[in-house]
Amino acid sequence: MKRVFISDCEGPISKNDNAFEATAHFVPNGDKLFALISKYDDVLADVVKRHGYSAGGTLKLILPFLKAYGVTDKQLTEFSSKNLLFIAGSRDTMQHVQAIADAFIVSTSYEHYIRALCKALEFPFESTYCTRLSIDKHPLTAQEKSRLQKIADEIVQMPMITISPTAKGIKDFSSADQETISRLDDIFWNEIANMRIGRIFSEVKTVGGEQKAEAIRDAVRKLRAQLEDVMYVGDSITDVEAFKLVRDNGGLTVSFNGNHYAVKNAEVAVLSENSIATAIIADVFCKLGKHETLHVLENWNRESLRKSAVNPQLLDKLFTLYPAALPKIQIVTTKNMEALAKESGEFRKKVRGEAIGRLG
Repeated sequence: MKRVFISDCEGPISKNDNAFEATAHFVPNGDKLFALISKYDDVLADVVKRHGYSAGGTLKLILPFLKAYGVTDKQLTEFSSKNLLFIAGSRDTMQHVQAIADAFIVSTSYEHYIRALCKALEFPFESTYCTRLSIDKHPLTAQEKSRLQKIADEIVQMPMITISPTAKGIKDFSSADQETISRLDDIFWNEIANMRIGRIFSEVKTVGGEQKAEAIRDAVRKLRAQLEDVMYVGDSITDVEAFKLVRDNGGLTVSFNGNHYAVKNAEVAVLSENSIATAIIADVFCKLGKHETLHVLENWNRESLRKSAVNPQLLDKLFTLYPAALPKIQIVTTKNMEALAKESGEFRKKVRGEAIGRLG
């Protein structure tokens, strides 16, 4: 039986956060602008749970500012192609999983980036789900351009929002953070939403949160497969709904250098600078299913791996890459979840850089 391998892109396959990098490149103080809007995104998706809002909405909310600073589809495409940065071994891993499974990439990223990545990986773009976008087709008046640039300047002066792990509502934030969140609510859902460019919020459909879960359902329907035959790899808040869908229906969920949102919703946590760990997990899952995969991972050591069903060539490569300690792979439990989430979050920053590693 051929199983289904589905992976997020940024994190498990590449080191980039393309939208963050593009905003930092094209917009003055764009790194701060993106980081604060990303934190606001986490508030809306995970704490306030705004109706109709999905994690990953940052890629929609940032668009008017990219437009205000003259970013075009051509620029996004060229920037994406020139700045691809892969997790080591990603190309070999994606080639291996394509040989043993029906493979898909499900990503919140803009299609400009996913097209560039697919070309570099020799992965079919037709087997991806991502945020489709033509920024050129959205007109912007000179008046709106000027206003948006002033709003961007205002946002970068705001203090960074702090989200408590126990926050359940807006009252659980500091008074300063409540003021910031309230102002951002007004900016996005009143001021910009009522501009002509505000149509971009309803016309662009980001693939994050529930949209990732729906992409998985769509892939499974097309293949006439079952969710229990799916292995899903993710790393962030945008993967939470996908993790829940696959896990609750008997499939396997893997956090790869994930933040706390990912680790707390996945069954397996991987901390690795090389994606060969993903290839090995996929290899066992495709041959023997979830139960046997978890058994192999519970005994993650050289001796046990040599006795397992893992492809011998993959094992030789693993042992060559890691002559001393193997990359960390651990089953997530209620007892180790907090410590593992913290360790994975720190490792994530080491692999992808501090600025990207901090993003939700």
